[in-house]
Amino acid sequence: MPISVDIDVMLARRKMSVGELAERVGITPANLAVLKNGRAKAVRFATLAALCEVLACQPGDLLRWEPETADLAEAVEGR
Repeated sequence: MPISVDIDVMLARRKMSVGELAERVGITPANLAVLKNGRAKAVRFATLAALCEVLACQPGDLLRWEPETADLAEAVEGR
């Protein structure tokens, strides 16, 4: 999937556990793990907003687009 989730990065920066984040956001640790590991097919804006509030970050700090193929990556980089 071309969207990567960087929740681990923000958790490390905030020195917070997955369990603490799940509790503070109001989702189950299992659902947070699905999102964190990039297996989620969607995320509600309310959940994304809660993650950003708790982690004091922007959505772009948690989500990142990556090209799926080398050809597309080269086109994006202007090669």
